[in-house]
Amino acid sequence: MSDQCAWCESSNITKGTDNVYWELPDGTRAIKISDVPSTICHDCQMIYQSDLLIREIEDQLFLINTKEIGSETSFTNLMAQPRLLKRNYFDFTS
Repeated sequence: MSDQCAWCESSNITKGTDNVYWELPDGTRAIKISDVPSTICHDCQMIYQSDLLIREIEDQLFLINTKEIGSETSFTNLMAQPRLLKRNYFDFTS
């Protein structure tokens, strides 16, 4: 975790969790993901997820059978879903 807010650069931040809404990779619907690890800034009131965590969520949604997920799931449950592929072979950034 960075020592500063990504938005206002304040150091008055803490770790916490938040609920987020995510569009599935196929674009058919969005789901609510609860208890997602987040950074909370107490100065500008932003609550956000790290770039690394965003990538992990997007990769997981791309690699699992999203038809088995209802309209809402927890972060822990989402990340525990069995993957259909070992990795995202369409991600050429790494």
